[in-house]
Amino acid sequence: MEQKKYFLGMTQAEINECVMELNLPKFTGKQIADWVYLKRVKSIEEMTNISLKNREIISERYDVGRTEPLNVKTSVDGTRKMLFRTESGKFIETVTIPEDDRLTICVSSQVGCKMNCDFCMTGKMGFQDNLSANEILNQVYSVPDSEKITNLVFMGMGEPLDNYKQVSKASDLLMADYGLAWSPKRITLSTIGLTSNLRRFLDDNKCHLAVSLHNPIPEQRLEIMPIEKSAPITSVIDLLRDHDWSHQRRLSFEYIMFDGVNDSLLYARELTKLLAGLDCRINLIRFHVIPMSKLKPSTDENMIKFRDFLTAKGFISTIRASRGEDIFAACGMLTTAKVNENSK
Repeated sequence: MEQKKYFLGMTQAEINECVMELNLPKFTGKQIADWVYLKRVKSIEEMTNISLKNREIISERYDVGRTEPLNVKTSVDGTRKMLFRTESGKFIETVTIPEDDRLTICVSSQVGCKMNCDFCMTGKMGFQDNLSANEILNQVYSVPDSEKITNLVFMGMGEPLDNYKQVSKASDLLMADYGLAWSPKRITLSTIGLTSNLRRFLDDNKCHLAVSLHNPIPEQRLEIMPIEKSAPITSVIDLLRDHDWSHQRRLSFEYIMFDGVNDSLLYARELTKLLAGLDCRINLIRFHVIPMSKLKPSTDENMIKFRDFLTAKGFISTIRASRGEDIFAACGMLTTAKVNENSK
């Protein structure tokens, strides 16, 4: 029996094509999109303004494409981490972070990651699969309190620009008028700096961008981030300098601080030289210790000195609060390696 196709992850045009193939009334396409994206139904059966006969016809070949998380863990600070099974039988993690009247969702774009950064658990599990637009959107639609989500960050498992087509499609669907009609300002894409797709991203939409920098000295960045060899940070910065940042789109740089590695004022000076003239903010991040890495977190004192130096040089700089560390949901701690291995 042929596997059913999922409406969640399809554009309005793609849904319309499905309706035409089934010889159903043209307006059924709009009805389906409305039920899937706005009314958030989980089954064809719930689409009650479509006749029972037509729902049966649709159900023979299509499904909504929603799957619930297999597991939900809640941190003492309210952060939640969800485990989802992918279509290929692999597993991914998704995180939601509450703060005042905001609820940010941190979504995954891949199972594992090719980048193999020394400070990231996801990279240690290697690359296993790209997620489809359906699997990306399912995270948004199926987490607890999904209707309360105010912001989305592509900062979960994987490198978003290494799965650009599906990440871009999922983002477009969130912003579509028949989707959730989100402003691009509600979405931030975090990248290690894959220049091959970075230009496309900047040209295609207006979502915010966060670049994983972590060391301003190329030779030392290479030691913890192998991507520096094929996509040097200087090339990334040159590309960003060519873009117009004068509108509301935000550019930020992520800087995880490691004790005795990149946390002295020497690095702060090099960072200000590298980013001089760019309208950006710098987010300083505490390192969360992971297995298989000798790196250690910087002290609070050094982080504050580093931030104050950047501020004195005219940069907007913040120390990001750690969230969800007790359930391994904090930055750099997401991994499903053990779950994937046990499922074989």
